[in-house]
Amino acid sequence: MILITGITGFVGQQLSCELVRRGREVRGARRSCFSAVPDEIEPVLVSSLGPNTDWATALSGVDTVIHLAARVHLMNETEANPLDEFRKVNVEGSKKLAQQAAQLGVRRFIFISSIKVNGEFTVSTPFSDDVEVSPLDAYGLSKWEAEEALRKIAQVSRMEVVILRPPLIYGPGVKANLHKLIQVIDKGLPLPLMCVRNSRSLIGLSNFVDLIIHCVDAPQAAGKTFMVSDGDDVSTPELVRRIAIALNKKALLLPIPQFLINVAALCTGKRAQIQRLCSSLQVDSSKLKSELGWHAPYSMAEELERVITAYRKSN
Repeated sequence: MILITGITGFVGQQLSCELVRRGREVRGARRSCFSAVPDEIEPVLVSSLGPNTDWATALSGVDTVIHLAARVHLMNETEANPLDEFRKVNVEGSKKLAQQAAQLGVRRFIFISSIKVNGEFTVSTPFSDDVEVSPLDAYGLSKWEAEEALRKIAQVSRMEVVILRPPLIYGPGVKANLHKLIQVIDKGLPLPLMCVRNSRSLIGLSNFVDLIIHCVDAPQAAGKTFMVSDGDDVSTPELVRRIAIALNKKALLLPIPQFLINVAALCTGKRAQIQRLCSSLQVDSSKLKSELGWHAPYSMAEELERVITAYRKSN
């Protein structure tokens, strides 16, 4: 039996369905009885994700935990002390789940962390697990502290911990900045990004789901931390062109010097958004191939086709 937390989320929905399709028994932890899950998945209600959550019922008979649930990065934070809230859910909540899992004989605990543990952008060297971590916000710090707590639990128990650090995950139903970018391209609006010279690592949702499932049984994954990507890094202008192809549209890219884009971002208060579009964020995911024996089964073009199909259906 595999327990998935965050089963109704962006990754959890596709992961649970794919596990069922491959003949695995799946139990999904959810916080609301109104959150629907497929009939083939055994649902279990949990009160919250925090230091006092009782996971005993959810963990009964479970061999593997895939921990997706988390307090995510928020663009418009409302908490007076967000770090406390991130720690309560992402650190103490994950720690409590892992402790109970280890006590109840769970074999493997797969923790979905974030590349934000390493930082927000790269200059010349891709992030790898050999690079010193440098989280720059409360979310990234909480994910790093959760990783450290899980490693300590693994050291004093027989439970194997696997940690995955993905960058931007794109797939059907993707929201936030990538969704906005798709809308702009679909409307035929020009983008001042032709002169941007950056490189971004991404991971398609279908590839990420396949990787997580590979980690359920792969003996080489035990005790490891993996940087995650499709292995097909792209610049922002190239990403725009590929999205345009999937939309059957023409990419309208204007040759505006990047320093002018930066000045405009400062003047309009959009510095953070522009930095995510124009900066580099590369990860060295070579360990996925060399140590884990995993290769991304789907190309970016295939995943973008799925993204655009879902986008069309929702409009």
